[in-house]
Amino acid sequence: MSRATSPRMRRVNEALREVIAEEVSGLKDPRIGFVTVTGVSCAPDLRTARVYYSVLGAGDEAEATGAALQSAARKIQAAVARELRLKYTPVLEFAVDPSIEHGIRISKILHDLEEDEPEQ
Repeated sequence: MSRATSPRMRRVNEALREVIAEEVSGLKDPRIGFVTVTGVSCAPDLRTARVYYSVLGAGDEAEATGAALQSAARKIQAAVARELRLKYTPVLEFAVDPSIEHGIRISKILHDLEEDEPEQ
């Protein structure tokens, strides 16, 4: 997600994210918690795409959601093939988005520093 991409790849990634998010919201698997598709990083050859998601809840919920998403990957991939006209339909890999936990950690550190700072 962090590497520089061309404007075309950004559009492809965003189109993939929209279709995948819509399909994930319609899944009926009880293992899927409150999940948000935060981004997609597609390989330049369009063969693979890493789908980043975040889950509200504990670590166990994130693992269960990841397993459920991986088991539904073929169905989601079929929806991508139906909705988007791409030369190849990418194989989907799901990964937890670490940026949200990273942001929470930074906020906590800043808050702790603010409390420790002596009053002037």
